[in-house]
Amino acid sequence: MRKPMIAVPMGDAAGIGPEILVKSFCDPQLHDSRIVVIGDKHVMENACGICGADVHIRVIQDIRDADFEPKVIPLIETEAIDKERFRFGELSAMCGKAAFSYIQKSIDLAMHHQVDAIATPPINKESLRLAGLEYIGHTEIFAELTGTKDPQTMFQTGNLRVLFLTRHVSLRQACALITKERIVDFVKRSVESLSKLGIGEGKMAIAGLNPHCGEHGLFGDEEGREILPAVKELQEAGYPVEGPIGADSVFYLARQGRYNCVLSLYHDQGHIACKTLDFEKTVSITNGMPILRTSVDHGTAYDIAGRGIASEISMVEAILTAEKYAPLFRASGA
Repeated sequence: MRKPMIAVPMGDAAGIGPEILVKSFCDPQLHDSRIVVIGDKHVMENACGICGADVHIRVIQDIRDADFEPKVIPLIETEAIDKERFRFGELSAMCGKAAFSYIQKSIDLAMHHQVDAIATPPINKESLRLAGLEYIGHTEIFAELTGTKDPQTMFQTGNLRVLFLTRHVSLRQACALITKERIVDFVKRSVESLSKLGIGEGKMAIAGLNPHCGEHGLFGDEEGREILPAVKELQEAGYPVEGPIGADSVFYLARQGRYNCVLSLYHDQGHIACKTLDFEKTVSITNGMPILRTSVDHGTAYDIAGRGIASEISMVEAILTAEKYAPLFRASGA
C-alpha cells in the first residue's frame, strides 16, 4: 500500500530547516515515503552541498508531477530567495515572507485534498514580524488559513501525549485562563480530535496547577474553584477524564499507560515533561483542524545554521507521525 503524501514547507531559509529536510530524505525510514517540499531550489541545493547529501532537487509545477524516485526531492517553488542577500543565521523580512508562502501553499494543497498531511520544519517569529506578518507561530497561521477558531496543540513523545490548555501567554495570563468553562470546552473538543487519530480508548488526565493540587486551598484555590467542577461536569456528561492529578506525577503515570493523554494547563508544564523524556523525538500535532499537521518541536537554531550539523531526528519523526495518523484522519471523514 502506498504511503500518504506529505507536504513539507521548507521553513525559514536562514535556519536549519533546509538541512534537516535534506538529511531526512537520506534516512532509511523514509526511503519509500511520498514527500513534496515547498520551498526554494537554490537554498535546498545549497543544503545538499552543506550536508554532503547524495540527493538532487527536481522542480515540479504540479503535485501530480511528483514521481518520488530515490534520492530525488520533488520541489514546488513559491517565493524566491535572493541569493545575493541571503545569509544563514540572519533575521530577514525576505525569509519571513518566503516561509509564510511555503506554509500557505502547503495548506492550499491539503485543503484541496492533494496531499494527506503537512509536516513542518521551524520558522522564525521575528522574521515573520519583519515581513509584516503578525503571527506568533505556525499554529496561528494554520488557524487563520484553515478557518479554525481554536486549534489544539498536542505533543507526542513515544506513548506520552500531552495537550495544552494554554500556549504562548505569560504564566500570570495562563493562570487567569484556567477556568471551568475553558476546561470543559477544551476537553470535549479534544476527545473528538483524538478520535480522528484513532485514539479512543482510555482516560484523559488533567494536571493540577498548584503544588499538591493546592492541598485543599492551602497553596491555591484553582483546583477547587475551577478544575474539580470542570472534571465533575465532564464525568457526569460521560467524558473519560480524571483529575486534577499532581503535575509531579501525572506525566509519569501517563507514560506508564494509565492515561491516554494529559491536559497540561500551561506551556512549560507539558513541554518540560516531553522534552526531558526525549527531546529529539518530541513531535507537535495540531488538532481540531480540517487538515492534519505535525511539526518538529525545536527552533530555527540560527547559531548552527549552514554548518551541516543539525539533527534531522525530529523532522523524520514528524514525517513518520504524519504518515501514521493520515489514514486514520482521512477515514474519520475530516
